[in-house]
Amino acid sequence: MEFLKNKNFDLKRLNAVVGRGGPLKPLTSGTYLVNERLIEDIKNGNYQSEHPSLLGTMIAKEIADSIGVKAYFVDPVSVDEFWELSRFSGLKEINRKALSHALNVRMVAKKAAKELKKPYDQCNFIIVHLGTGITVAAHLKGRQVDSSNANEDGPFSPQRTGSLPTIPLVELCFSGRYTEVEIKRKLLQEGGLLSYLGTDDIRDVEKRIADGDRYAEQVYNAMIYQIAKEVGAYAVVLKGKIDAIIITGGIAHSERFVDILKSWIDFLCPRFFVYPGEGEMEAMALGVLRVLNGEETIKEYK
Repeated sequence: MEFLKNKNFDLKRLNAVVGRGGPLKPLTSGTYLVNERLIEDIKNGNYQSEHPSLLGTMIAKEIADSIGVKAYFVDPVSVDEFWELSRFSGLKEINRKALSHALNVRMVAKKAAKELKKPYDQCNFIIVHLGTGITVAAHLKGRQVDSSNANEDGPFSPQRTGSLPTIPLVELCFSGRYTEVEIKRKLLQEGGLLSYLGTDDIRDVEKRIADGDRYAEQVYNAMIYQIAKEVGAYAVVLKGKIDAIIITGGIAHSERFVDILKSWIDFLCPRFFVYPGEGEMEAMALGVLRVLNGEETIKEYK
């Protein structure tokens, strides 16, 4: 608020405030009004996992209330449109969770549909979000029916381990060397590139490769290989009927990375769309605009 005042921005110009929706309870996609029930659920820990994005809706509502407008959130991390087959893990006590980079992923899906001149709900896409965590998702006629969960499965990423061999993981957990908190930190914040190379910056890794670091090149290629295998799995989800493969996220700025990834998967579908960066800000703004313009119905958090 102080920043806006210093920029001589008239707060009365604001029509709405929108905040990032975190790993809340399972919700369908869309734009939601931030209500008291949502705030109470976050305060009481009624959500699926810890993540700073949980603060987004709380901050949005506090600002909105102070100036007399409404607060919203759009396509939270917990967008759940899985079909039932996607929920099975292989162990009865554990279900797979629908947690993904839904906000950016759905926005780029709509962009690609527009470029194809087809309605989004008539398109089939495999979408690869390449960030500090990685999501690979299958969109079947406008519905995200399956996706990897960057915290729990899929390929390793700059900071996260992705899927791991289960027996060695169990042995590590019971080795006495680590607490539960330390194990979770290793899986979510100290895994992937950071574990192997001590950096989570793909630019640093590419510089090492350019300088002749053979091990860095092996790790780099292994991450791309795992992502490519995941794309292959989600091609099966769509039974090979793919309108396009979409690559997005911060790492998509690397032409080298994208080109190598394409070389593994271009036989699945020749049509690619690359949207570098993480467009969460744009996606939130567009989601609220659709509601304010009457193009989309506001949803209620229950």
